[in-house]
Amino acid sequence: MLRPPGQGHGNGYHHHQPQQHQQNGGGGGPLIHKHRRGNRGRRSRFDYGDGSSSTRVSVSDGEDTRPPPPPCTDFDMAYFHSYAHLGIHEEMIKDRVRTETYRAAIMHHQQSIAGKVVLDVGCGTGILSIFCAQAGAKRVYAVDASDIAVQANEVVRANKLSETVIVLHGRIEDVEIDEEVDVIISEWMGYMLLYESMLGSIITARDRWLKPGGLILPSDATLYIAPITQPDRYSESIEFWRNVYGIDMSAMLPLAKQCAFEEPSVETISGENVLTWPHVVSSLVFSFSQVKHVDCYTITREELESVTTRFKFKSMMRAPFHGFAFWFDVEFTSPEIFSNNNQPSSVIESPNEHPTNGSQRKKRANPNEALVLSTAPEDPPTHWQQTLIYFYDPIEVEQDQQIEGAVTLSQSKENPRFMNIHLEYASGGRSFVKESVMR
Repeated sequence: MLRPPGQGHGNGYHHHQPQQHQQNGGGGGPLIHKHRRGNRGRRSRFDYGDGSSSTRVSVSDGEDTRPPPPPCTDFDMAYFHSYAHLGIHEEMIKDRVRTETYRAAIMHHQQSIAGKVVLDVGCGTGILSIFCAQAGAKRVYAVDASDIAVQANEVVRANKLSETVIVLHGRIEDVEIDEEVDVIISEWMGYMLLYESMLGSIITARDRWLKPGGLILPSDATLYIAPITQPDRYSESIEFWRNVYGIDMSAMLPLAKQCAFEEPSVETISGENVLTWPHVVSSLVFSFSQVKHVDCYTITREELESVTTRFKFKSMMRAPFHGFAFWFDVEFTSPEIFSNNNQPSSVIESPNEHPTNGSQRKKRANPNEALVLSTAPEDPPTHWQQTLIYFYDPIEVEQDQQIEGAVTLSQSKENPRFMNIHLEYASGGRSFVKESVMR
């Protein structure tokens, strides 16, 4: 989890102990600092500080038939302000799985990038833009509304790439670019994939500037859910209170459960915690289910407002069931390859009767035709980790016992960058509901 220096584990997420929410700029509420660059301010071109500016950015003088961009709220300003902290970008860049996969994807698609125009949405320090320039891009528009854009421009100049990489300081909804682009690249994924709602900015950029048949990196994403067992975490956070230096403090248990498990928790877990993959019967209990598959070439903003899917799991052994884990994969696939998958919709629900297993979850026509960045527990860890929804009390499940239910992820009406999580699940003749908010 990313956070500005000095704020600890704030912003409503729990890493073994509750923290107070922190207000962050502009009057907005707390926001977990994963790695969203965001887009701050309303300047339509970057002022380089020496009297010059990019001549490739313009404000249209003609009649604009496009709907007006959404207003920049206090929540947006707080969000953008948070990404001015260098520590956030440092942690993202030091995530070698993330950064090296992006660089490998750029070189994998070098033929589509060399001599072409690229748009980097939420460029941060500009590292992906520079990778594209190194791959031979004719021109790269690096857009970011956070004040980190000032440093990004200095990085570009220090690497003598100012003629290729044009840094634009503003929201993607507000900047103007006077040409179409061949490629859109962005590292937009939040916790549970959709948290922070940055995918909406990719949709805006795609609809405004991407040429027909253009490339989007990453091209598609899949979110997964799996039951978990996590006795160590439950013991550390809850059972601790039953005997504290010989004192019975079990009266603290209800409050301890609320503080530890009321909101989602971002943690790194292993395959021993995730009770999934039926082909690893010795230590894993449940098959996991695909929540949603997102096609970045066709997804709409409306489809992101609320996502619902049903799931069904079957226990293969007796185990304590402590909650659910979420993780995601993204793929870097060209549009013609992706179309070969014959996916019927931009947001695809997994069939209830056919849960996806680990060997099937990466969808592509040919494994050599796409690169995959995975945040799954069995893969090398990333700064996204996994997102866990804990129950207040574990459920003991027997072998072959079914667990079924539904999950709904929806944008908060309070702040669209927050996400409401509504879980309904039933097992052993009992039904439960768990509601959480990612703030």
